[in-house]
Amino acid sequence: MTEPSPFRSATALTTLARTDVEGSFAAVIDSIWTIGPKVHGGTMLATCAAAAKAQLGDAQAQPLAVSVSYLNAPDPGQVDLTTIVRKRGKQVSSVDVEMSQAGRVAVRAVVTLGRPDTDSPRHEVPSALASMPIEPPADADAVGGEHPMASVVHLAQGCDMRIDPTSAHFLTGRQGESEIRMWVRPRPGDEADVDTAVLFAHMTGDICAPVTMNRGLFGWAPTVQLTSYLRRNPAHGWLRVAASSTVIGATWFEEDHLVLDSTGAVVVQSRQLAMVPR
Repeated sequence: MTEPSPFRSATALTTLARTDVEGSFAAVIDSIWTIGPKVHGGTMLATCAAAAKAQLGDAQAQPLAVSVSYLNAPDPGQVDLTTIVRKRGKQVSSVDVEMSQAGRVAVRAVVTLGRPDTDSPRHEVPSALASMPIEPPADADAVGGEHPMASVVHLAQGCDMRIDPTSAHFLTGRQGESEIRMWVRPRPGDEADVDTAVLFAHMTGDICAPVTMNRGLFGWAPTVQLTSYLRRNPAHGWLRVAASSTVIGATWFEEDHLVLDSTGAVVVQSRQLAMVPR
């Protein structure tokens, strides 16, 4: 994928003329933003956030929290988004978003918008993720080409993805801790545009392979609900991402993503409830 801004294209919106809803948009999500044949959940979350920001009309506001319930898995192509502004505030605003395809609702989202932090934190607990190199080392697995994940994780065609091989035990047929770490970087055009960089960072809150794979549980692990928090706008450079789980049950498991930027700042935190592969 040589396009300089593929994620910006995926989250670009066209305003639709409708009188029955407050705000209506369309987006066209390319097939590279898929896991297998279906649109990637983090990309759907980011597109809903883009629609909320567009409807609010505040250039300085960013999606601070995006809470998404997944009802159906859409195919790549056009999706329609309808929005309702629930609150316009000086510091916090709230917008409901519904994504559908061919008249079938796929996602319902609640988006909280405001201005992210810019000052240094008053208190911060050090993260083990900060010990990861700022940039992927030479032995990091690049997802692409003949990599075993490339035929399923098509996102690697729209950004740079490198897996920490010491954490991805499933790649060598072993089992290990329920944590997977990786480095992700958007394409130059996506990184240069602040709004797109924010949406991309939200997307990375759902970018790792399911941690169930490190426990020998393979197959589709559908996300039922996902909430992502933006803590600050990401700096240019590689994003360090860790996905982890504390309890993998018989049916359900939670998966947390932590995303640091090149300065070591926490930019995104997310948690999802998903189903254990059958």
